[in-house]
Amino acid sequence: MAHPADPRLAPQRLVVAITGASGAAYGVRMLEACQDLGVESHLVMSRSSILTLTEETGLTVADVCAKASKVHKIGDVGASIASGSFQTLGMIVAPCSVRTMSEIGAGVTSTLLTRAADVVLKERRRLVLMVRETPFHLGHLRTMVSLTEMGAIIAPPLPAFYTRPKTIEDLIDQSVGRCLDLFGLSWGGVKRWGEDIGPIENSEPMAPL
Repeated sequence: MAHPADPRLAPQRLVVAITGASGAAYGVRMLEACQDLGVESHLVMSRSSILTLTEETGLTVADVCAKASKVHKIGDVGASIASGSFQTLGMIVAPCSVRTMSEIGAGVTSTLLTRAADVVLKERRRLVLMVRETPFHLGHLRTMVSLTEMGAIIAPPLPAFYTRPKTIEDLIDQSVGRCLDLFGLSWGGVKRWGEDIGPIENSEPMAPL
């Protein structure tokens, strides 16, 4: 019997959270990727994300909300994504501030964002945190270990230079696409080793040394 958290059994829904950490473009691009894939996106934004969003992208909150299938208010703890009976593939926090990471790790559910993350963990669904901070102190690292033991995936948006990115957008797309891979979602923004770059499969064999 398939595990109840098997993504093949869940509706094509993904909870996307944007916090006030630097890297608002990751969350925006995640919503656009969901549109490309036909995945129903449920957006929740922290209050501090609004400032970061404006400073880093020039977009308004309305601009970003228009990219989501459904928008939930941060204080609406009665929203669908606050209940485990509402099936999703899981949740990604892009970007994830250390404060948000710490609240999730401690089980603090004072907002819809942290409540939704807690629900994903208790239902054994996939929770991906694109943590944005550096350097990490011991407290950060211990929180990451605790969250990993609880089932979350810590996925800082680190650049992949083997893809030979030419623009900031290339870097963002690679990180976003690799995170979507964790939900079983294959998005065209990813360059894949052995397929698009590097030693391509079925290429002509090398001459023996």
